[in-house]
Amino acid sequence: MPTDRLLLTAGILAIFTALVHVALGTPAVQPLLLGPALPPAFGLLLLVCWYMVAVALAVSGIAIVWSARQRDRARTRPLLAVIASLWLLFGLVFIVVGLSFQGARGLLLLPQWVLLVPVGMMTARGARRAGRAALAGGAAPARS
Repeated sequence: MPTDRLLLTAGILAIFTALVHVALGTPAVQPLLLGPALPPAFGLLLLVCWYMVAVALAVSGIAIVWSARQRDRARTRPLLAVIASLWLLFGLVFIVVGLSFQGARGLLLLPQWVLLVPVGMMTARGARRAGRAALAGGAAPARS
């Protein structure tokens, strides 16, 4: 069975998001977290959370790519559904917080949702296709 191109795209975008989070976000955030404005324990705790997010983004991206390459994608549906839900909910958190505290301007101040939501949507679509294949008794189609 060919690789599912939609899931492969979602996985690559997820891995890209993790790389951007670490490469561009860390230099901007780390000095603030470890600076004198925050108590050291609180700053370190937030830095740990920062890197936990990086791990979640990267591992989920790897899992999406792995799922895209499986012959029997119907078996990966539960994994894809969980990952899609997480990415969509992560995106929703950025949207709600941005709108709640800054109005429409908050969507520009916290643009992370622009990557989180599409990965979640593409992964959810891939999970749905895998589920349809399971109901039909075959492997998921590879179309995008």
